[in-house]
Amino acid sequence: MRNILTLCIGNICRSPLAEVLLARELPGHQVSSAGLGALVGAPADPFSIEIAAEQGLDLSAHRARQVSQWLCQQADLILVMEQAHKLQLEQQFPMVRGKVFRLGHFGQAGDATPFDIADPYRAPRAVFDAAWAAIAGGVAAWVPRIRQIA
Repeated sequence: MRNILTLCIGNICRSPLAEVLLARELPGHQVSSAGLGALVGAPADPFSIEIAAEQGLDLSAHRARQVSQWLCQQADLILVMEQAHKLQLEQQFPMVRGKVFRLGHFGQAGDATPFDIADPYRAPRAVFDAAWAAIAGGVAAWVPRIRQIA
């Protein structure tokens, strides 16, 4: 499980944050991101860039890209932000079934209830902070599992 794809809608808010955090936590893995309705070529949202920088992560070079069959085929694991993303991706690319999971699949510390990560697009900074906290919680739950498999 060396190639991981993170996925949201526009590929400018949530999936880029998940991408850089997973890449930091899983050196030696190939981590990338894309969007189901990507704002192709757009940089990460300024709030996402700001939050990443506060965490010692760099999103300055990020540019949004659209998910494709090729990206899905290359990925060993695809982590989406919402259950609806999983359903849409599996409908669009049936061959991904079995390797698509929510980033919140395992819940967060102390609570194993799966969760979605709400889209903070065009919302105030506080909504981005909540999305970051959920992303960090999801990554913390996935990283030890990925390390066991890899």
